[in-house]
Amino acid sequence: MADDGKSSSNLLVIFGITGDLARKMTFRALYRLESRELLDCPILGVASDDIPVEKLVERARKAIGGSGEKVDEAVFDRLAGRLSYLSGDVTDGQLYSLLADEIGSDYQPLYYLEMPPALFAPIVENLAKVDLLQRARVAVEKPFGHDLASALELNSRLRAVLDEDQILRVDHFLGKQPVVELEYLRFANQALAELWDRHSVSEIQITMAEDFGVEDRGKFYDAVGALRDVVQNHLLQVLALVTMEPPCGPSADDLNDKKAEIFRGMAPLDPARCVRGQYRGYTDVAGVARNSQTETFVALRTEIDNWRWAGVPIFLRAGKALPERVTEVRLFLRKVPGLAFLSNRRPAEPNQIVLRIDPDPGMRLQLSAQVGDSWQDIHLDSSFAQDLGDPERPYERLLYAGLTGDRQLFAREDSIEETWRIVQPLLDNPAEIHQYDRGSWGPDAAQALLRGHRGWQEPWLPSTTNAGQ
Repeated sequence: MADDGKSSSNLLVIFGITGDLARKMTFRALYRLESRELLDCPILGVASDDIPVEKLVERARKAIGGSGEKVDEAVFDRLAGRLSYLSGDVTDGQLYSLLADEIGSDYQPLYYLEMPPALFAPIVENLAKVDLLQRARVAVEKPFGHDLASALELNSRLRAVLDEDQILRVDHFLGKQPVVELEYLRFANQALAELWDRHSVSEIQITMAEDFGVEDRGKFYDAVGALRDVVQNHLLQVLALVTMEPPCGPSADDLNDKKAEIFRGMAPLDPARCVRGQYRGYTDVAGVARNSQTETFVALRTEIDNWRWAGVPIFLRAGKALPERVTEVRLFLRKVPGLAFLSNRRPAEPNQIVLRIDPDPGMRLQLSAQVGDSWQDIHLDSSFAQDLGDPERPYERLLYAGLTGDRQLFAREDSIEETWRIVQPLLDNPAEIHQYDRGSWGPDAAQALLRGHRGWQEPWLPSTTNAGQ
């Protein structure tokens, strides 16, 4: 019987519970859910480490304390009481026989695969062999393939044993508060809804900047690069939410139908409109090939061929070793005509709408005012934390959604395949690599990409008062 997408799971099984993701994100998210009394099921960890459950509890405590979370002993004790552990090799069929004995027939589990992507299909196929998928959901972390062909193959193998509504494809950006709020900000506010189309918007810029390099992830990153790591998933998902039509209903499919329409309206990316960069010193990182052509920076231009956005250029950029850590969406509104009541008739600078996703999520409306003989920008800023309260963290939100069967925060099969179709030409025919200095905004060629348009804007940061000018 396929999952109806509504019933809650009463068991969480985490494959890879001794790995980096659990240490950095999962244990903290589980603790926060426990503190809010939203966790009400046992948690079974599965990994290859041969350790007793007491050791797992110790690791959980260390991970939660190390995350900056203040540990309440009563809350942690409740969480620790939910934990059990099963050691084994996930490629060994014997592990799944033991798992079947452990789970029995009373549970509706959520399997969370915090494992390398190459193991997604084998794990799910092994679960199917011991009849552990009938009432289950399976959550898998990105990347979902490394190109269109591998994504199609992975989806084919998963769908051979699972219905689509049993599969939860985790992209943690979809759990970030400002991304979740985009739908409401756009369509619940007439002041924004009336501006959100080609008649008012002249261009869109989306930036995802990180102020650190690859560091100790050289071997992983060198096989991936910025395009696969953050553009095909994070940035295109955000773009879809920024530009989609309002969903016609409250279901996950209503939302995902509108996102899929955006992707279908996008042509495959043109390598001539893409700039790839690599920061100097990248090839000295352990695990990186000495002659690596992997990009640590990518900037590109695209468009959406539909009624709302036809003719509006969209610029995306993402990179490591840049001056700041910030992710934002910036919409430029069209210029007003020259003002006859001013001596020089010079029009004001275009207004901007900025949604900051990280850090300190918020929204800025940039207006213009006349001061003497010149225009001056006025910023109307909102900090979501101040105005809306302390947000749920992405993995906290996503784990709860997975357990309760809320699929709105997860990517759907068709959208994954469409986004790979969109970026595939850049994988087949990669542009040349331009070197750039650490602490810069990428190679000069990225500025040339915007020739004739607004240049890349300095991102709006909480500590600055003139960003975006």
